Amino acid sequence: MKICILNPSFGENFVRVARWAAKSRGRVQRHPEYLLTAAKILMNAGHQVSFVEAAARNFSVEKTLKVVAELSPSLLVIHATTPSIYNDIEQAKVIKERTHCKVVFVGQHVTAEVENTFKIAQDAVDYILRGEYDETLYDLSQGLPVEEILGLSYFNGVSVSHNPARPPLDVNTLPFPAWELIKPEWYPDAGKKFPFLTLMTGRGCNNACSFCRDPQLMYGHHLRLRDVKKVVDEIEYDLNLYPQIREIMFETDTFTANRDHVMGICEEIIKRRLNNRITFSCNVRVDIDLSLLPLMKKAGFRMLMVGYEFGYDEALKAVNKGRVSVAMAREFTKTAHKLGFTTHGCFMIGAPGETQKTAQKTIDFAKSLPLDTIQITGIAVYPGTRMYLWAKENNFLITHDWRDWLTVEREQKTLLSYPQFSNQQIDEFIDKGLKEFYLRPKQIFQMLFSIRSFGDFLRKLYGLKAFADYFLKKISRQPRS
Repeated sequence: MKICILNPSFGENFVRVARWAAKSRGRVQRHPEYLLTAAKILMNAGHQVSFVEAAARNFSVEKTLKVVAELSPSLLVIHATTPSIYNDIEQAKVIKERTHCKVVFVGQHVTAEVENTFKIAQDAVDYILRGEYDETLYDLSQGLPVEEILGLSYFNGVSVSHNPARPPLDVNTLPFPAWELIKPEWYPDAGKKFPFLTLMTGRGCNNACSFCRDPQLMYGHHLRLRDVKKVVDEIEYDLNLYPQIREIMFETDTFTANRDHVMGICEEIIKRRLNNRITFSCNVRVDIDLSLLPLMKKAGFRMLMVGYEFGYDEALKAVNKGRVSVAMAREFTKTAHKLGFTTHGCFMIGAPGETQKTAQKTIDFAKSLPLDTIQITGIAVYPGTRMYLWAKENNFLITHDWRDWLTVEREQKTLLSYPQFSNQQIDEFIDKGLKEFYLRPKQIFQMLFSIRSFGDFLRKLYGLKAFADYFLKKISRQPRS
């Protein structure tokens, strides 16, 4: 079967597979590792698979439609997102008219909004694969009767039918992503050594943050870890496939959740001397066992992407962040800094009950830590999450139309508005925090003195250009008096 997997474009630099689908303030792109894992499963089954990366490559709609139509697929798979859902459906409709293919939608949004997606799409979408879609897509490609495929929803001519949910798969049966279908150079990120690839060490999450989509909609609240040797085998595979890559990002949200797993990966990396060939970055929660950090440093881990979220304990509790606390975050950061890690802090504004005064606590907290870089976003409220349901029930959402999910430039905008803290004020505090952090003389000098190579210089330059581009466009949108 000829199968095309499409990551549709939706304006310049739209990041489709990020935790918040939008044009990022840092102008980064994310690798589609989940889609490419599914692609490899189909390839291994003998199907002719094409991957069209229209989002990261900034294809126009016209070019996308032309490229896909020329491939003439029998099956079209699209990763749809909340803000782009109308765009995704329209592109699917045109491609279907030109090629007469069957259309499959996957992703968090369509998992949460199956009925609504079919209603909007009418006849443009044939199947929605809910949640973890790898095996569901395989079964569909193999021609199994539609009504027997677990995890699949479809319109039966009268109403939408939902087949029973598919149980979580064994992550050790998954192949390595079909990275040969993309080029690492398509995915810039000022924080990573360039070019780089991402790697997933498992699926699922044992935590229950109310805003986080993937555990609630896709991969569940049980952490399924891959075999240590398979993980390190994938590193070697990546290096053989793309010798030019300089870093691998362990993109798993909960990479450091299991002490033995992290130790095993680090020891295997050292055993194979991969730490002499490449560096690593990873996501980290501040409740990591701090005794792991020296071993991670020895194994070549360079940068830690840390989910601090907020700078006061009440907000952390409000989003069900677990046992994490501000004091724990300070101790973690102090230890990581002493060991020489580059630390990137991830913060949010807009927690339940937040005010301007408490939002400033998060900004001040970020400034008080020895961080190299930060990002600040509005708290996400995606369909299907507990945060979304709570906001909807309490009338805190400013829109119920997916077309209003982003600004006209496809950038994130705050969707929550509280009586004591409006959506406009939340957006203002996001920008306020970024300016206060990055425009301090201390931070500017620290970033300049951290340049150790031409590659460091280029990454800093890219970050500066992204920072300037974001704020200059904000200024240009302001009404003139």
